[in-house]
Amino acid sequence: MNGIIIFAALIFFLWIGRSILIPLLIAAFLWYLMNAISDYYRKIFPYKHPNNKREKILSITYNWISYIATLITVFGVIYLFATQIRPMFSELLAALPAIQEKLVNLGTYLSQSIGIKFDANMLPNITKIATNIGSSLAGIATSMGMIIVYMIFMFIEQSTFNRKFSALFPNKRQSKKSRFILDSIDTNMKKYLFIKTTISAITGVASFIWLQLIGVEFAGIWAFIVFITSYIPTIGAIVACSLPILYSLVSAPTLQQPILTAIGLITLQIIFGNLLEPKLTGKTLNISTLAILINLVFWGMIWGIAGMFFSVPMLVAIYIICAQFDSTRWVAVLLSADGNIPDKNED
Repeated sequence: MNGIIIFAALIFFLWIGRSILIPLLIAAFLWYLMNAISDYYRKIFPYKHPNNKREKILSITYNWISYIATLITVFGVIYLFATQIRPMFSELLAALPAIQEKLVNLGTYLSQSIGIKFDANMLPNITKIATNIGSSLAGIATSMGMIIVYMIFMFIEQSTFNRKFSALFPNKRQSKKSRFILDSIDTNMKKYLFIKTTISAITGVASFIWLQLIGVEFAGIWAFIVFITSYIPTIGAIVACSLPILYSLVSAPTLQQPILTAIGLITLQIIFGNLLEPKLTGKTLNISTLAILINLVFWGMIWGIAGMFFSVPMLVAIYIICAQFDSTRWVAVLLSADGNIPDKNED
C-alpha cells in the first residue's frame, strides 16, 4: 500500500512540477550532449594522458579546441535551422488552410466514389493540430532563457562534480558501486545518442534527397521532421512517414507521387530504423518493445512531447540502475527484450 501511495505521489510531483522539471531536463540533456560531442572531438587528438609538462599544455589546448569545435557544431545547426528550415515552416503554416480544403475535397470524392456517408468533421483539423504542437514548442521556447541559465551553471560547476560525488559517498564500497552505475549509464547513453543522432541524420538527408527527386514540396521540412521524430520510438516513424504521404496525397494531381513518397520513406525507415540501427546499438538497448511503448505513453501523458522525446534515455537509465541491485533486478529482467541484463558489479 505504501508503495502505491509513493508511486502516486511521484507521478503527481512529476506532473505538477513539469514547468520546472522539463526545462531542467532539457538543459541537462543539452549539457550532456555538448560534453559528449566534445569527448568525440577529443578522441581524435593525442595526449589523452599527458606524461610531461609539454604534453600537459598541449592536452589542455586540445581540450579547448574540442570545446570550440563543439560550440561551432551547435551554432552551425542552429544557423541551419534558422536560415533554411524555419522559413519553410512559415510557408507551410500559411498553406495549411488550403491543404485542409483539399483534404476535405479528397474525402468528398472518395465518399462519392465508394458510396459512403462523409462528414468533414470526421477529418483531423490539421491547422488546429499544428497550432497545438506549435503551442507546446512555443512553451519550451519561452523557457529557453531558463534553460540557458541552467546550462551555464552546469558547465561552471561540472569541475566540482567529482569532489561532490566523493563527499556524497564517503564509503568506498558505496562510492565504487555508484561510480560503476554512473559510468555504465554514461557509456550506454553516449553510444545511444551518437548512433541515434547519426542514423537519424542519415535518414533525414536520404529522405530529403528522395522527396526532392520526386518533386514533393517542403522537402526540407519533412526531412527535418524525419530527423526529429526519429528520437521518438515507433510513433516517431509513423508520424515521419504519414505527414509527407498525406501532404503529397492532397497536393499531387495523380497518385504516382504519393505512392513513390510512401515507398521511399517507408523503405528508408525499415533499412535505417529497423535493420541498421539495432545492429549498431547491439545490447545497448536490449529493452522490450512493449516496455518502450508503455514508457512512451507514460511520459507522453505526464510531460507531452518533451516526455516522449526523452522517454528512451530515461528508460535506459532506469534499466541500468535496476540491473545493479538484487531487489530490483527483476524489474530489469521485465524491461529487457530477452531476459539478458547487464552484469551486476560485485562489491
